[in-house]
Amino acid sequence: MRQPSVNRARVATVSLALVVAAGAAACGPEDNDAKGAGGDSELRKGGTLTVLNANPQEDFDPARLYTSGGGNVPSLVFRTLTTRNRENGADGAKVVPDLATDTGRPNKDATVWTYTLKKGLTYEDGTPITSADIKYGIERSFAAELSGGAPYLRDWLIGGADYQGPYKDKKGLDSIETPDDLTIVFHLDKPEGEFPYLATQTQFTPVPKAKDNGTKYEEHPISSGPYKVVKNENDGERLILERNTHWSASTDAERKAYPDKIDVRSGLDSSVINQRLSSSQGADAAAVTTDTNLGPAELAKVTGDKELASRVGTGHFGYTNYIAFNPKVKPFDDPKVRQAISYAIDRTSVINAAGGSSLAEAATTYLPNQKSFGYTPYDHFPAGASGNPAKAKELLKEAGHQNGLTVTLTHSNDKDFETSPEIATAIQDALKKAGITVKLQGLESNDYKDKIHGAKTEPGFFLAHWGADWPSGGPFLAPIFDGRQIVKDGANFNTGFLDDKAVNAEIDAINKLTDLDQAAQRWGALDKKIGEQALTVPLFHPVYKRLYGKDVKNIVISDWTGVLDISQVAVK
Repeated sequence: MRQPSVNRARVATVSLALVVAAGAAACGPEDNDAKGAGGDSELRKGGTLTVLNANPQEDFDPARLYTSGGGNVPSLVFRTLTTRNRENGADGAKVVPDLATDTGRPNKDATVWTYTLKKGLTYEDGTPITSADIKYGIERSFAAELSGGAPYLRDWLIGGADYQGPYKDKKGLDSIETPDDLTIVFHLDKPEGEFPYLATQTQFTPVPKAKDNGTKYEEHPISSGPYKVVKNENDGERLILERNTHWSASTDAERKAYPDKIDVRSGLDSSVINQRLSSSQGADAAAVTTDTNLGPAELAKVTGDKELASRVGTGHFGYTNYIAFNPKVKPFDDPKVRQAISYAIDRTSVINAAGGSSLAEAATTYLPNQKSFGYTPYDHFPAGASGNPAKAKELLKEAGHQNGLTVTLTHSNDKDFETSPEIATAIQDALKKAGITVKLQGLESNDYKDKIHGAKTEPGFFLAHWGADWPSGGPFLAPIFDGRQIVKDGANFNTGFLDDKAVNAEIDAINKLTDLDQAAQRWGALDKKIGEQALTVPLFHPVYKRLYGKDVKNIVISDWTGVLDISQVAVK
């Protein structure tokens, strides 16, 4: 799963990645008008928007990017069959047409999806965009030298598992048909009612075959969006975008494209980014960040300054931080031990360790608490705000540990406020009250990821996190709880090694549904059912707080991304 642009490590028991279940819809600064100071009447085209980031926009090729909803900076250049709705909060968690006329037309069992392109679509050089270009763009994402994108197409398309891309297989994928220049048809291995969500990934960007120069394509990818690349230095460290004069707003209801120029500058320290946004001097007055949050100390300073507080965008993304158990490792093979730990957790102390209630919200469900995921409230092991050590001790006694228990908790040494030492220490302190002695095993980032994602090396008790590739229960529950996705040799995310026939069957049944609201309800019910097994302890969902420059207008933050959408902003 992918993480919203956030200045943190990407994985986390993850495909992962992201943080916790927030309940409120994403909103503008201090819940004010999301349009920012002034409304639409004050918005003007023109000017330069500066983007100040910690991480470079690497591999700027639609085949190699791992995005959802088209991404943030990538979405300015790459249009896809569908995209995210560019609205605030829950409305922004909906999928809408982009290059296509609708979100897709399935056959009866959702194994065949048909799309029709809008008329009049062109590239930056004025040549027409065709369905064959989208087919080719998808096929090149299968080439080994262009790997990095989301893996779903390889799993979902008939023949996808063995296809090696157009450089080795000129014939292409028979499971993608283009009967005419405006029609494209996908044939899937199994029913997938959420295919419209997948079609927001940048792999669905059209690529003209004649302009494809392999790994060098990222230096100047051919634009189908409102901006084109005029400079790409040091693999995305400096990216300059200017208007694509052949882009037509009449075919694009989602991107506002107010600025004339986008100047993306990366490789900056997070404290420097926040200081520059705070000061808003010169070009920084019209600047934003797409990957750097305010930390606890910075947020405290900002909160005390009325003008700065008015320039903080608040967002929620489908992400959960949690404790994971490996039931193959004693004593975690005993459900009562797992339940005891669930009762002992002091979520207040965990949230404080994560930066406080402004940056994290308590979670008792695995799914984020947003409607699009199918959030169904439950708390199978109610510990209250500060834990229930008495109940935990009772369960430990029933499990034969009347004199307590000693366990090891594995965590990352990254200072990310998610799987880091601060969170681990808070858990250690809480469990001590229940008679559980916790030894901490902190690992460097790569060692941590390798250990927790290896089926043979996975510890019994560790910190993890998962975030959604799109706002639905499917990419949240299936990778973690579908027994058929257990990977014995390679990256495994089914940390509890759950292989329950009833759970697997329900996942298949929900995947057949093309009514996404109905599917959401079923995902929520499944989450509640799985939660009874105490294979995880949900801890918190993150809240994103990000500064923007004083001359930036029209702040839109959806529940799909949780961060400011730069396709919507205007500058003075």
